[in-house]
This record gives sequence, C-alpha cells and structure tokens, in this order.
Amino acid sequence: MKLILAIILTSLALNNPSSFKFLQLKYPRVRNAYAEKEQGMLKILESKNIKTNQLEVYLRAFKFGQKIQLWGKNKSDTKFKLLKEYKVCRKSGKLGPKRKQGDLQVPEGFYYIDRFNPASNFHLSLGINYPNKSDLVFADKSHPGGDIFIHGACVTVGCLPITDDKIKELYIFCVEAKNNGQNKIPVHIFPVKLSDKNLKILLSKYRNDTDKVNLWKALKLAYDGFNHSKQVPKIKFLSNGRHQFEALKSN
Repeated sequence: MKLILAIILTSLALNNPSSFKFLQLKYPRVRNAYAEKEQGMLKILESKNIKTNQLEVYLRAFKFGQKIQLWGKNKSDTKFKLLKEYKVCRKSGKLGPKRKQGDLQVPEGFYYIDRFNPASNFHLSLGINYPNKSDLVFADKSHPGGDIFIHGACVTVGCLPITDDKIKELYIFCVEAKNNGQNKIPVHIFPVKLSDKNLKILLSKYRNDTDKVNLWKALKLAYDGFNHSKQVPKIKFLSNGRHQFEALKSN
C-alpha cells in the first residue's frame, strides 16, 4: 500500500511540470534518492501523523556533538515534532561564528536554506544563506566567506557533511517541504545544545569575547523558546547586528 502511495505521489509531481519537485526529479541523483529513501521518509511521517503534501520542516544543528535535528509538522499544526537526527561526520573550525573567508568556521546563527544543488560535488547539497544580515555587520567586510552547505561526502572546510547516504533522505524531506510552498526552510546553528549549564560554561570561558557572548545569548533565547513551545522563533535582524524576537504563541 505504501509503495502504491509513493508511486502515486511521484506521478502527481511528474504530471505537474511547474512544481519544484518535478524540476528536481529531472536530476538522476534526486530520482535515485527518492527510489532509495522515499519509503523510509513516508514511514517516518506516518508515525508522526504528518501528511507529505502538508509537510513543513525546521533544522537545528549543533557543532559540538555534531548533530543535525530534523523537525517537521503539518502546515495546519502549531508545534513541530522531532523526525530524525543526523550525525555530522566531519567537523571544521571551533566554537564561535564564522567571520572571514578561509577561517574554516561553520557559521552560528539564524539561517535558512536558499539553494538546492542536485548536482553537487558532494552528491547533493542544501545551501545556507550565510552571511545573514547579522554576519554582514560583524564579519570581514571584504571577504566574509560563503558557500556554506549541508551536503554529502565526509569532508568539510566550514560546511556540515552527513555522508551521501544520509543527505539523500534529508534532501528529499526538504524537497517535499519546498514543494509544499515552504520557501525558506529555517536552519538554526548552535555551538552546543544550549542548556543553562552549557551556556554558563561557554560564557565563563569566553567572557572577554563580546562577539561570541552576545550571539550565544541570542541563540539561547531561541533554543529555550523552541524547546518550550516547539514553534520556530520569529527573528528580526537589527541594524547593529543583534537580534529581536517576536513573542511566541502560548497555545
């Protein structure tokens, strides 16, 4: 029954030549990803009572601990549910934001997926919109860096690799969400899981580094807010590079 449903869903995409999914399925690696991973994706969504054609997703990455969390929900739902965690197989740089091209740093902050690359040098890749408006204030003005991706393989100079096998699944989850109209899939990148204890350790160790301290305090608000509400915080970038958060719904 599930196989029949998968065939029907793929057929619908192929019969809608204007859809994002249709355009992605023109690429052999995407077709292969669906062939290998669609059944597993459908099983995960079914277990969480999420409909494929209503899927929205949210990604949280943790540099120390090397994890990417995939959260999902129906468009009509208020709260996200944890769908899966992916291991980041190779790390680059150290704790703290990316501030210059070539510094090997994985960014930290509030981003979204701005590119889908179905013919990546690293199998498949999802582009992150670094530098964001905050980074442009604090990073090197001439060479802030760029081209940060979640991708396959297991090499990195500032990206988040999760192997070819795992990127296939994550990629098609994101294709489905994009196809459903989610134009900006949020990706929030944290130095660590920002428990009170972990933040206290970071603030003590880096107390003289105001750049890191101010960013981590903002990330902590978003981290706690999501953990409490399971809603993605709405973030406004201020002209000074800092952040302002809109109040989350209580329901």
